[in-house]
Amino acid sequence: MKSAKHSLGTCYETDVLVIGSGASGCGAALGAKEQGQDVLIIDKGKLESSGCIGGGNDHYMAVLDEAGEPFDTADDLVKFYSKPLNGWSKNMLVNGWYSHMRHFLDILGPAGVSFGRDKSGRHLRTQGFGQPGRWWCHIDNGMTIKRVMAKIVRQAGVNVLDRIMAMRILTDGGKACGVLGWDVRSGEYVIIRAKTVVSAQGRSATRGTDNSTHNAFNVWMYPYNTSAGVVLGYEAGAAVTELDTYQRATMLPKGFGCPGMNGINSSGAHEINALGERFMFKYDPMGENGVRNNQIQGTFQEQMEGSGPPFYMDMRHVDPEVVHELQYFLMPGDKATFNDWADCTGTDFQHKLLEVEIGELIFGGAIAVNDNFESTVPNLFNGSVFLYCSGAMCGGYEAGRQAAIRAAGMTETGKLDEDLAKNVKDEIFSPMKEPEDEPCGYQEMEQATRNVMDYYMGFRRSMAGMERALEKIRYLQTQTPRLYATSLRELMRCHESREILNICELAILATMERKESGRCVYRVREFPNLNPEMAKPLLLSRSASGPVFTWGKEASLWN
Repeated sequence: MKSAKHSLGTCYETDVLVIGSGASGCGAALGAKEQGQDVLIIDKGKLESSGCIGGGNDHYMAVLDEAGEPFDTADDLVKFYSKPLNGWSKNMLVNGWYSHMRHFLDILGPAGVSFGRDKSGRHLRTQGFGQPGRWWCHIDNGMTIKRVMAKIVRQAGVNVLDRIMAMRILTDGGKACGVLGWDVRSGEYVIIRAKTVVSAQGRSATRGTDNSTHNAFNVWMYPYNTSAGVVLGYEAGAAVTELDTYQRATMLPKGFGCPGMNGINSSGAHEINALGERFMFKYDPMGENGVRNNQIQGTFQEQMEGSGPPFYMDMRHVDPEVVHELQYFLMPGDKATFNDWADCTGTDFQHKLLEVEIGELIFGGAIAVNDNFESTVPNLFNGSVFLYCSGAMCGGYEAGRQAAIRAAGMTETGKLDEDLAKNVKDEIFSPMKEPEDEPCGYQEMEQATRNVMDYYMGFRRSMAGMERALEKIRYLQTQTPRLYATSLRELMRCHESREILNICELAILATMERKESGRCVYRVREFPNLNPEMAKPLLLSRSASGPVFTWGKEASLWN
């Protein structure tokens, strides 16, 4: 990596730039580095704690082809996940996920991640999320996984710039060639030029709606994710997808936002409504161990019919050893403060019912890619394609590998638009100047956004309501010049609030195009049934005349 002073700040130059240092970014950095390229990874956080796995992780999904284990082959993975709706082809799933699953098990284990083993010494795995096989490897010390991953990345010789917030993907001649950003601690303006770019900023915006705590940071997933990757990709001209279907929620322990429902459901827990009834088999043939969307839709329907709240997860009948591992190893592995909360509330999985609730609704999506993980913007690759810690690491690895192969055939980076760089710098730091109109803090802007999305974009929607939501979100966007920051920390939050606004707008637009119900956690009043003609991905692109929608992943988009 080269660095030099620039009239606007500091300029860096590398072969492959990875934006985001979570599981996907770490995978991308390693995939690119193993191809012999110079690699730089940046994140607004710190490598050792950034991303969804920064707080820990309880399971790693892997198909391992173990003898005598049913539904444990690449074909089983493809059959379950290769569906027209998400656009994941067989080649993507095999080359980008399956082929790297064991690779990361093999490097994470010796580096210090303790994977649970059964009596025969094989990985302890359980079944979950409606999958046909036992694909979920247990992790006994999940709170350490990100620090282990960070150590592997640093030891590989990857260049790391912590606390750099990416603000604009650079292009030259329509091809990605770097990023503009700033240091959230020092305020230094940063220009990074690269031959290829990998977006690895995750798929989700977690602060777009409220859960019952009304604390935007007491949530299921990583609260610093704002779908910045989708927003930056869209602004750079890339087609984005799954905005209409990647709208997710989970069940939470009442009043405590944390992951863990995979472990609770797969342990054999029963969900009970206020009438004492176990009801999930009405909504999924696999009951509580079925598809996550079905558990949310089922629980919400029970609530609509007056059968709750409260709702409970009953684990009193489950094997004591399984319950002990779940409460004292797997749950804290996803959120280290879980046992503190459990002590304060008297939570005891083995002897008491655990009250649960439907958590916040997460909006998001992904930059659309071809089988080589390249977006419709040449030289811009996306590592945040697949789901879960495993999908992020493996998909990131393949995106980084492909980006490095492309960079190896290039002799130079694209040219920098100096006027653009100056304008972006002015935009970044504009909230530090008190506006002419009444100032607005990021908290006020974010809460206004959540109020709109909670009211109009919940689990039951109408076309009129979504039109109203779009009108209100766009009004809030006109108010962003009023955002005012008195510190660099507040400045970062101001830009996060803009990203959340933008992803909410895109989610509303895409949902209004998908005129059906049943493929996600929400239902639309005017279109209560599935439409077979819409069993394909919806891509959204930016043009001078406004948003452009494309149904299906047309090969011509990459020509």
